[in-house]
Amino acid sequence: MKRFAFSLVLLSFIFGLLSCQTESKDAKMDAKLTSYRNTIKEFVGSLQSELKAAMKKGGPINAISVCHTKAPQIRAQFSHKKAGFEIARTSLKPRNADNAPDEWEKTVLEQFEKRKAQGEDPKTLEFHQVVETNGQRQLRYMKAIPTAEVCLLCHGATIAPDIQAKLKELYPDDKATGFKVGDLRGAFSITETM
Repeated sequence: MKRFAFSLVLLSFIFGLLSCQTESKDAKMDAKLTSYRNTIKEFVGSLQSELKAAMKKGGPINAISVCHTKAPQIRAQFSHKKAGFEIARTSLKPRNADNAPDEWEKTVLEQFEKRKAQGEDPKTLEFHQVVETNGQRQLRYMKAIPTAEVCLLCHGATIAPDIQAKLKELYPDDKATGFKVGDLRGAFSITETM
């Protein structure tokens, strides 16, 4: 009987430890995802600040030029904050071919579209997964970019001819048009080596 009681206590202790480890891992992942969400907010804030200033200074044509030069710089600035970390924007309909999704991103974007079609709010769509790439474990995270009213100026179905001309000049393979408010325009993508 003592042996049975001891075994029961030992099993309870082991399960308690495993439970604590799982909770600890979950807490670490939650903290990491919160950090990613905050990084995206900062990234968006930096880009929007540049675009608003450009719009004030020279309207949408100027904003397109600024976005063309500043967005990659801001991306690089955020990606170089720590080693093994990269942030990007991607879409099934990219404006810049350099922002086309890789296979993992494409699969997630397609899942986002399905989830949106099933009634999920695009503002809440996100996904994360630990993957192995070239022998390295990576945490990958994506958060959807819903189309807002202000986006339609350059991403909508009806775009002014002068804006279309500037887009064609800077982005000859542009596919990022024809959106309506609430459409899934793309997603932020974060990759971090673990």
